[in-house]
Amino acid sequence: MRILIAALLGLFLALPAWAETVAEIATSEAASLAKPSRQTIGPVIDRLAASGDPMAAQVLQAWGDKRLGARKSDGAVFILTPDAAGFALTDMTGAPAGTASAADITEFKPNAGVRGLISAALVQFTLSDPDPARRAEALTSIAQDPNAESLTPLRASIETETDPALKTQKQRLERLLTIRFDPLSEARILAIQGFGADTGLDLRAALSPLVATTLKVGATAQGNVARTLRPGREITEGQAYDLLVTAGEAPARLTLEDQKKALAAHIANGMVGGVKVADLTTQEARDRAYTALETSGAVPLAATADEVTAAVGAVTVYETYAEPDAQVTAAALTALTRIDRAVGALTTVDLAMDGISLAAIYFLAAIGLAITFGVMRVINMAHGEFITMGAYTGFVVQTLIPDKTVSLVVAFPLAFAVTFAAGVAMERLVIRHLMKRPLETLLATFGISIALQQIFKNIFGTQARPLTSPDWLGGALVFNDVVSISYIRIAIVVLAALFLGFFLYMMKRTRLGLEVRAVTQNPMMAASMGINPDRINMLTFGLGSGIAGIAGVAIGLYAKVTSELGADYIVQSFMTVVVGGVGNIFGALAGAGMIGTLQKAIEFLNPSNTLAAQTYMILFIILFIQVRPRGIIALKGRAAGD
Repeated sequence: MRILIAALLGLFLALPAWAETVAEIATSEAASLAKPSRQTIGPVIDRLAASGDPMAAQVLQAWGDKRLGARKSDGAVFILTPDAAGFALTDMTGAPAGTASAADITEFKPNAGVRGLISAALVQFTLSDPDPARRAEALTSIAQDPNAESLTPLRASIETETDPALKTQKQRLERLLTIRFDPLSEARILAIQGFGADTGLDLRAALSPLVATTLKVGATAQGNVARTLRPGREITEGQAYDLLVTAGEAPARLTLEDQKKALAAHIANGMVGGVKVADLTTQEARDRAYTALETSGAVPLAATADEVTAAVGAVTVYETYAEPDAQVTAAALTALTRIDRAVGALTTVDLAMDGISLAAIYFLAAIGLAITFGVMRVINMAHGEFITMGAYTGFVVQTLIPDKTVSLVVAFPLAFAVTFAAGVAMERLVIRHLMKRPLETLLATFGISIALQQIFKNIFGTQARPLTSPDWLGGALVFNDVVSISYIRIAIVVLAALFLGFFLYMMKRTRLGLEVRAVTQNPMMAASMGINPDRINMLTFGLGSGIAGIAGVAIGLYAKVTSELGADYIVQSFMTVVVGGVGNIFGALAGAGMIGTLQKAIEFLNPSNTLAAQTYMILFIILFIQVRPRGIIALKGRAAGD
């Protein structure tokens, strides 16, 4: 029995401090709650926060929202909810306690300073809330509106945090708040250094205010000086004097027009300011006369040119950092310099990824042209319309099949089939009759291009049609704040790689590829070996058109699908083929890589003018062709010989 009593006594003694309930605190401190101040209410908030009572956070929130009050008859404290009768009452245990009229309640209305203390106390509750989602919301709230009051409760919550991800997030946010609000310079410097190789936008946002500068002027440079400026070099004399005027240390500058008007208004007996009017032919004489008028009080004070020069020469113009501690500024500058170098390298990586994705698009659009010209020596001006035809095929499929993934699975082979058939029909009806007549072929395919554009407008209208990607292709693969690439572009790069592999397999491992290579190298010898060049030409043209249709579906996933879609890519397709080497698949790949990366680099250097970027790119290609007229990888065989 004694052992049991001793155990119960020990358990009682071990009970935590939250044996003091919120109801008890509210009752004993009702007067302080009713008329709080920052000096007297701090201990009350600390008692509520330390009570451990589940109602503490709710009571603090109600107090901060001015929804706390006391009943006049007995002084009991309640949470107030306005209703028709006045207020619905909730006691300090969270239980309903009836209603009361507004006249029977004394409302507690804390001022802004007290509400700040309450908000800081609430942060401590939410940062230690049992629900991880609530803790995450608290961190987001602090990050969006950082303040010095959040730093202490945030630090206190780190040790008790059980979620590793949230703990890492808290530690990062604690360092960011330390940089901005900790009173100790040593702690701020350690926080800056603790970020290591981090390049986050939030870190840059915390560091940038520390190195912000303000332009000042004075007898000597004071404060945390960033640099001194020499009038006439880093800053004009006029700008330096304007700083003196703004600081109230000098009168405004005198303009020549105002000076002439003032002198003319004070001419008396052929004199003005003790200077003969006839002598006012030089600026020095006019300044002397105006200075005399200033001395006599006849004109307002204003600085003449020589006075401006003298005033500026007697002061120091300098920039000071917003951060008064030079050691903190030095640490911030070191970190920002490291970040700038890292961001520059990451930007280069991001630019390269964009260039590769754009090169994949151009390669898909140009591969059909490369195949067609390599075998048939035909320049197909309607190639862009086959791209458009493939995109519209994808649109039609999506209108019939709502599931976006299934519709894509159907659209790609169907687009290939439709454009393959259209290419074969075009070759049979037009191209084969114009073989070895390049000018007529060029004009005929150009006419077909215009006709197809009009047909598309008649069928689908002039408005852009949506070709929607599946949800799993939405968004982007984000590596950090600088480097990211959309999943659609990744898919297009993969598609381009698959087609390159397919084409190489077909050319190296199949009978059709063998026959195509034979006709490309020497059609007469191929015919003598039993190969039908006419059939190979038909299949090659159909294959090039079919690949253009697949490219149209891929391009339509992120570009607007209109009747001019192909026209937007035909120029780049021709440039890709010409730069890479006409009729060569590896040349098309090399040309697409060069044009894609070059275009992205030019757009990066001149982002506000895409038309100028395209102009520069075309000029570069013209110069490149002067050096390598046959492209990066020259074609061998019939096309090369011709």
